Amino acid sequence: MEKLTRKLAASRALDPDGVLSLPLPEKVLQFGEGGFLRGFADWMIHRMNRRGVFRGRVVVVQPIEQGNAAALNAQDGLYTLLRRGLEQGRVVADREVVSSISRAINPYEDFAGFLACAGIPDLRIIISNTTEAGIAYRGGERYEDVPQASFPGKLTRFLHERFLRVSGSREKGFLILPCELIDRNGDNLKRIVLSLAEEWKLGAGFSAWLREANVFCNTLVDGIMTGYPKDEIDALQREAGYEDALYDTGELFRLWVVEGPEQVKKEFPLHEA
Repeated sequence: MEKLTRKLAASRALDPDGVLSLPLPEKVLQFGEGGFLRGFADWMIHRMNRRGVFRGRVVVVQPIEQGNAAALNAQDGLYTLLRRGLEQGRVVADREVVSSISRAINPYEDFAGFLACAGIPDLRIIISNTTEAGIAYRGGERYEDVPQASFPGKLTRFLHERFLRVSGSREKGFLILPCELIDRNGDNLKRIVLSLAEEWKLGAGFSAWLREANVFCNTLVDGIMTGYPKDEIDALQREAGYEDALYDTGELFRLWVVEGPEQVKKEFPLHEA
C-alpha cells in the first residue's frame, strides 16, 4: 500500500476543495505535534482554510527530543483525522485528510532552522500543547543552550530572535494561544517568559516588546482525541487505501475558549468556520 503524501492525495482526490495545492503562507508556529493538537487546532485551521477565512499553514516544532517531526515531514505534513460519535441522534464517522501543516522542525537536530522561523514575515500566531507540566519555570537554562530544555525557554529564545530580526517592531509580535490545561495558562506563560528575559539579561527594550507587541491569551480547551487507532489501523488503512503513520481519531465535540482582545477573532476567525 502506498503511503500518504501530497502526490497520493492529489491522485486519489483526497483534497476535494483544492486547499492542499494552494501556496498558503506560514502563519502559525505550533509547539507540539501529538494527536491532540493535530485533531484539535490543526483540524480547525484546516477547516478555516477550506472556508477561505484564514488562508495560512502551520509550522510544527517538536518540543521534546522524541516526537513525530520526521514522520510528519515524510508525509508532507498530511494525516487522516477520523471524527466519530453521535450528532443529533445519528451516528457520524467523518474522515478527512488534514492539510494545514506545511512542515515540522526538530530543534534538537535543527536549532538554526527553528530560529529561522522567526524571520517568516507572515508568522503571527503561536499555539502550544506541551502537557500540563510544560508551562513551568526550569532553573538553570541558558540563552546559549541548543536548544533550551523547557517550552518557556525555547519560546523566550524564539521571541528574542524575532525581536532582533524585526528590529523591535511593535507590529511584528504574536498572538500566543497556549492550550495546556492549567489555570490562567497565558498569564503564567507570560510571567515565566518575562522572568527568563530578565534572568538572561536580554534588555529592557525586549521586555517592553514582550509586553506591548505580544498578546498572551488565557484559553480553555475541551475535546477527547483518542489518537492513533492501533487496534483498528489495519482495517482503517485498507478502507482508505493508503498507509498513514499519523492516523488520528477523536470525538466530534470541540471547545476552544479564548480570553483576549477583539483582534484575536479578526486574525484567527475560528467562529467563521
